Amino acid sequence: MRTRMLLASTLPLLWGAVAGWWTPRGPGTVGAALASVAVSLAVGLAAGWLGRSRWFMLVAPVIFAVAVELVRLRLRGPTVDRPHLSGFGVVALLAGRGVHGLLTLLPLLVGAAYGAGLARRLGAVPPRRLGRVGVGLLAALLALVTVGAAVPGRTDPIPGGIARFDTVDSSGRELGLLIRGTDRSAPVLLVVPGPPGGSEIGAVRRHLPELERRFVVAVWDRAGGPRSWSGFRAPSGWHLDDEVDDLVAVARHLRARLGRDRIHLVAHSGGTIAGLLAVRQHPELFAAYVGVGQVVSLREADRSQYADTVAWARRTGRTALADRMTAQGPPPYRDVWAYEPLLANEAGAFPVDREGASEDETGTVGNLGVSEYSLLEKVHLFGFLDGWDVLYPRLQEVDFRRDVRQLAVPAYFVDGAQEVPGRLRLFDEWYAQLQAPRKDHLVIPRAGHRSMFERPEAFVPYLERLGTDGGPGGN
Repeated sequence: MRTRMLLASTLPLLWGAVAGWWTPRGPGTVGAALASVAVSLAVGLAAGWLGRSRWFMLVAPVIFAVAVELVRLRLRGPTVDRPHLSGFGVVALLAGRGVHGLLTLLPLLVGAAYGAGLARRLGAVPPRRLGRVGVGLLAALLALVTVGAAVPGRTDPIPGGIARFDTVDSSGRELGLLIRGTDRSAPVLLVVPGPPGGSEIGAVRRHLPELERRFVVAVWDRAGGPRSWSGFRAPSGWHLDDEVDDLVAVARHLRARLGRDRIHLVAHSGGTIAGLLAVRQHPELFAAYVGVGQVVSLREADRSQYADTVAWARRTGRTALADRMTAQGPPPYRDVWAYEPLLANEAGAFPVDREGASEDETGTVGNLGVSEYSLLEKVHLFGFLDGWDVLYPRLQEVDFRRDVRQLAVPAYFVDGAQEVPGRLRLFDEWYAQLQAPRKDHLVIPRAGHRSMFERPEAFVPYLERLGTDGGPGGN
């Protein structure tokens, strides 16, 4: 009896340790998700059989969860840290532990129930009817979860063109991207998303499909993004240089894959930091640089936004928010939780005219409906919180007014007229001193920080027009 109980407890303990090492932030691919479900189900069956009790429906998942949490103590980020009582905290809990639990704890529970039930049946002890119904419902839920996780993302084919997912090796990690274009010989345009761990595959497919007629468009998921889930680094080894190296690896891959000498780079928001540095360090790889919502100095931009947000909160009667932010003091901060009041209130403090806009106020979330995202990848889109939490505080010393005053390739910039004012002021100051073979700045009316997606009718012709006179669309 003791031996059986020991084995019944040891199996989920060992599986938890393996899962915590193998998929510390949860399964990131269809294969890993299905493997997690299968192993958890088998371990649950064995634990229930050996334990001869449906108590192992609770015991096995608890032992497994404790083992996982202990193994991944080295990690950092909202999806793996202690739960946080805030809007971001709820999202992180559901996207992290919630999904991991559905793919591991649920099959452990169901397996343990059926294992114990089988042992009781063979022992001539009939299972209770109510228990059978409850377990059956859980099994049906597990079947739905498994089917949902098994459906991969897909992209519509382009007759005579190119439409494919691709992977890039960078320091032994796989980074994912989507490549689409009606003409394989067209110039290559690489799109870099904003936040660390970010993805704009949905936004580009939904709002910028017209670019595919003029370019071969490659959209990269940054390390930790839905199609680059395995690209998460240990917090101690994740720095700006790593992001630049990843971008350079993607650029070189595209040159080799598509047979081009140089590619055109479009970077958005936080992606402009790694993008600008990659262009400065490796101008031989790039035909032109396009910065949308260009970062100049995170520290100064955030402090200006902080002051404006506190003033807005007091002006509009949001006294609790204003008091909280005042007590906290101005940025920089050490984690995403401290930045949450600033980020969560940006849309209110700096409103954008959405009438007739292609992308509404839901932003990235509203772009999840594209077929290119699997169900698992849609959830993993919120993994950017972990990348942001680790990397953003390490970018506070970036100041391109000091660090980048000259580029060896043409440089083009796009902003929304309703961008956060402090960001625009910093950009104007830096742009005035920037030296480049050619430079230009487009300000799109009735657009904000995500201007390229909000007003594609202005952004797409800008790229195409530049292409006729040696800009980003040139060969």
